[in-house]
Amino acid sequence: MVFSSLTFIFCFLPIVLGIYFIVPFKFKNLVLFIASMLFYIFGEPKYAILMIISIASTYIHGILMEKYEKHAKKFMISSIAISIGLLMFFKYTDFFILNINSIFNIDIGLLKLALPIGISFYTFQMISYIIDVYRKEAKAQKSFLKLATYVALFPQLVAGPIVRYTTIEKELDDRTHSFENFSNGVRRFVIGLSKKILIANVLGDCINKFGLSDEKSVLFYWIYAIATTLQIYFDFSGYSDMAIGLGKMLGFKFPENFNYPYIAKSVTDFWRRWHMTLSSCFRDYVYIPLGGNRVSKLKWFRNILVVWFLTGFWHGAAWNFILWGLLYGILLIIEKVGLLKILEKIPSFISRIYLLLVVMIGFVLFSGESMSQIIQNLGGLIGIGNIPLISTESIFYLKNYASIFIIGFIAATPVVKNICIKLKEKAPKLINILEPVVLT
Repeated sequence: MVFSSLTFIFCFLPIVLGIYFIVPFKFKNLVLFIASMLFYIFGEPKYAILMIISIASTYIHGILMEKYEKHAKKFMISSIAISIGLLMFFKYTDFFILNINSIFNIDIGLLKLALPIGISFYTFQMISYIIDVYRKEAKAQKSFLKLATYVALFPQLVAGPIVRYTTIEKELDDRTHSFENFSNGVRRFVIGLSKKILIANVLGDCINKFGLSDEKSVLFYWIYAIATTLQIYFDFSGYSDMAIGLGKMLGFKFPENFNYPYIAKSVTDFWRRWHMTLSSCFRDYVYIPLGGNRVSKLKWFRNILVVWFLTGFWHGAAWNFILWGLLYGILLIIEKVGLLKILEKIPSFISRIYLLLVVMIGFVLFSGESMSQIIQNLGGLIGIGNIPLISTESIFYLKNYASIFIIGFIAATPVVKNICIKLKEKAPKLINILEPVVLT
């Protein structure tokens, strides 16, 4: 079940909200946990027990860490090993088998396991919880129901943002419900839904048309690359907006995940704006424990590459994800040793063009189904492969999707937001009338 589906919007969500607001507060976590498990079962019933086992393991280890402080580190390592072990088995086993078969020219059979929905996200959340308990930044949760509600909470289960336990620890015990929060949540959900349905899905259609075409041209490859770059942003940020909106409806305040990343002037700035919850987790739980930048230059560069290797691998069990992560790691190192100072001095439109080209190439790499296809797509951008510069088909699709590209370019910047803020200041009554109409 996805947030943009009719089943979710017109059946699941109204029923859950109705029950949630009817029951006394002491039963609200129970309602959310049951709803979250039903949400998960709807999409992947056979792996619901896996999530329960993972939560139980994390819950027990957290209790043991606090009770037996002398052995806290052992319990922390044990818990992390179990969580990562399950993630590696279900998500990465076939990847390793394929590479072993290729290297040693053997034929080990693939397991062909279905990937448990949201396993990357809830594994990261459980690891962050157990580390925070070990560091004494959070107390071990004594209620299994509350911990399970945190991990399984359906608004952020499938696509984030990654919500740390410390962020909503107090809200699991006591959260505020109000008409204002609920209306703000609905507003944010509708904005995210619009990003997903009106922009991302239309751009996805353009990408599919490119994939089915036998008449590629340089222009068509650029249309594909731009559509992919915009589609990934509006799809992912749309889901994050919907999750944050759902959280507000239920009394939770989830962290922001995107801050107009395409207006960044460097890769460094881009990753302060893109999937911010993931970046902060890797910073706090991998980069800083490795020594961060408070080590020799070689170790510092190693730390950056380790973080970005893991970032890429976390996104998927394929070499293109790893290469995508390492590409950013290398670019961040280059910026830190001097390029960043140059980017700060040159005109901002040049630095923005640099960033957008890097991101676009990165997402062509990220979204490729095979290395041969990725090489072909990247080569097509510069005319490799004896292809025409422009074709009748590419002109046709450019005209068909020009309006959604323009809307995407504008919506990816804070222009509309800034206009709305100014209008609220100068003509609040007008905004109060127009906003419900526009959102509807």
